[in-house]
Amino acid sequence: MKKILGTSLLLLSMTVFGQAKEDSIQFAKISTEILNNGKGYIELRDLTKNIGHRLSGSESYEKAVKWAEQKLRDAGADKVWLQEVMIPVWVRGKESLQIKTSNGQWKSMKMLSLGNSEGTGGKDVSGEIIMVKSMEEYDKLSPEQVKDKIVFFNYPFSQSYIETFRGYSDAAKYRTTAASLTAKKGGKFAIIRSLSSAFDNVPHTGAMHYQDDKKIPAVAIGNTTADELAELLKSQKIIAKLNSNCGMKGEKLSHSVIGEITGKKDKSVIVVGGHLDSWDVGEGAHDDGTGIVQSIEVLRTFKNLGIKNNHTIRVVCFANEENGVKGGVQYGKTAKENNEKHLFAIETDAGGFTPRGISLEMDNEKRKQIQSWANLFLPYGVYDFKNTYSGTDLYPLHDMGIPTAELVPDSQRYFDIHHTEEDTFEKVNRRELLLGASTLTQIIYMVDKNW
Repeated sequence: MKKILGTSLLLLSMTVFGQAKEDSIQFAKISTEILNNGKGYIELRDLTKNIGHRLSGSESYEKAVKWAEQKLRDAGADKVWLQEVMIPVWVRGKESLQIKTSNGQWKSMKMLSLGNSEGTGGKDVSGEIIMVKSMEEYDKLSPEQVKDKIVFFNYPFSQSYIETFRGYSDAAKYRTTAASLTAKKGGKFAIIRSLSSAFDNVPHTGAMHYQDDKKIPAVAIGNTTADELAELLKSQKIIAKLNSNCGMKGEKLSHSVIGEITGKKDKSVIVVGGHLDSWDVGEGAHDDGTGIVQSIEVLRTFKNLGIKNNHTIRVVCFANEENGVKGGVQYGKTAKENNEKHLFAIETDAGGFTPRGISLEMDNEKRKQIQSWANLFLPYGVYDFKNTYSGTDLYPLHDMGIPTAELVPDSQRYFDIHHTEEDTFEKVNRRELLLGASTLTQIIYMVDKNW
């Protein structure tokens, strides 16, 4: 009996070792193919330089839809289609913010209206600035203290977190709620310190939300500008004047772009994707042009290497992630209506920097299985499988019980440029971008083979 058991264990060990060796060889083939022949960097240059930023509802976003459709066909997709999505239309228009100091001079401040904010209708709105450094400090103010004032929420992005997404999450509540909080106590508009890890005067936009109250404007200023304003407020009364033309302009029909290679075993779906839209400043390179070209690279690599995928591998270029998530919601709704079986979905929406890991939002059994593959990823600098979140566009799939994930790149530089004019093609490194595409292809290869 012991001899039989020992022989069985030996055979199992040889089988496991053989599989690991086979997978290791395939990982190397994937990496070599992408680093030498990958087209993601060239495609990103085309997307960012010839189309540029791609705010939902804009003409440039519609150009990006046609661009993505063609790139998926070029990559070898068996099927490409457009998924209809009703999206909100927000426009920025001309805007300016000035402050008047004790010497009576008006000084312009570099700023950006927050996404989805209403503006001043092209009229000057002015008032005295009052500053708070936290929600708790604001809560202590009476309506009489806030009425007809401009509230400056000077809450800094925490530099203490090594994972900068934690600093971003910590500060994000100020961006999303500042306008509504100010309106409830009768303020005229809100100014926030940008959600930025950089020490510069570059303002960061991003989505804000109104509650059931008066829709007043909200704007962001950069870190050094915020520091200068805070210093001035220590010694003198400051008047601010805002003139902006931003606002919502209803909804329109648009599209997410989808391409796939059909599974040889069954039609169960594995999704990889990013969001095709971006904010209307910069070029939408790291957020999220990199995610789009990396996802297309996955499909191309399966085709170029002749990997016979068991399940359908589907690339989704989601519409409207930045200011509505309508593309993700519609994709989930359609998948449910069509009774499509999804095995796994991963999004890449954290920049095109060096990949460090994969965050896994799924049950423990699936998580542990993927974590058991960690040694295969170590030669490529990918080691972090401990996080448990996934991409924003995937939350409808996660809510349906589907295992979801997100690529985790090095985050140290991302929030220097996130949602700013600085998010340009020049900030992307070719090798880092393609290493991310390699990691995505490797994890999808493993899921396709083992699930």
